[in-house]
Amino acid sequence: MSYKFSFSEYSRSFSSPLKTSHGSWELREGIIIHLADDTGKEYNGEIAPIPWFGSESLSAALSFCQQLPSQITMEMIYAIPDELPACQFGFESALFDEKEAANLKFCGLLPTGKAALSVGEGLEKYDTWKWKIAVGEVEEELEILDLLIETLPKTAKLRLDANGGLSYDAASIWLERCEALLGKIEFIEQPLPVWEFEKTLGLSRCYCSAIALDESVASLRDLASCYEGGWRGIFVIKPGIIGSPSRLRRFLRENPLDVVFSSVFETSVGRKAALQLAGELSHPGYAVGFGVNHWFTTETFGGLRLPNSFQENV
Repeated sequence: MSYKFSFSEYSRSFSSPLKTSHGSWELREGIIIHLADDTGKEYNGEIAPIPWFGSESLSAALSFCQQLPSQITMEMIYAIPDELPACQFGFESALFDEKEAANLKFCGLLPTGKAALSVGEGLEKYDTWKWKIAVGEVEEELEILDLLIETLPKTAKLRLDANGGLSYDAASIWLERCEALLGKIEFIEQPLPVWEFEKTLGLSRCYCSAIALDESVASLRDLASCYEGGWRGIFVIKPGIIGSPSRLRRFLRENPLDVVFSSVFETSVGRKAALQLAGELSHPGYAVGFGVNHWFTTETFGGLRLPNSFQENV
């Protein structure tokens, strides 16, 4: 089977910059790929790289698309190298059999710092929220955490995401606070940098509070490496950049891990494919980290601006 191939770039501005320990993110850019088979049926996929998270750069993805011929085959899609994980996902997922995603619960993403306290009535929207930490001073963020816990609905859970921005001592302080808030803090995500895996593993054995790996398992290769290295905690999977969906399915069916699926701030094109995977493979006890649509106002496809109308409950 061969497909006619073309692609277009897109960009979409965050409603307000997303601040993490990696810095401030203002513009989400990516590529929409277009495939058409011999009958004229059309398929779309999305390449949404995050290079500082471990994927290829947008320029590398563009270079790959530009060197492809106008007619491509399945063999060519499955031969995309591991150095281009977002491309692997974009091309393979374009050809998914369309299925309704399972009835998933969503985790919403709060603003960073004190701005999280101003969400107000919007906090009722989700039962689980994520809050980015390791952006300000530890003591200041701990004070905000206490206020945030008081503000959240009593039944709500909170995830703390450090994006690898904590020192070992700071991570220990956060985990001690999480111990005191068991039942409210679902887990702390990627407290230490990727290269401190052994220390993260040690922390997971010292505290009852759950720790999740995120940046450490950005790719399929990383996922397998951490599993082989002894990690049996939570794995946060970002399907948009982890690589080949078919290989991900196979790995998770052979190794039933404790996984949570999460967004890479993709458009509705990649989001639909990612949620389909999440419906198949995500741990049913966790909300998926796709409550992020409120961070955008519009989508752009090749210069054509469209309303961001994809509904989160689809």
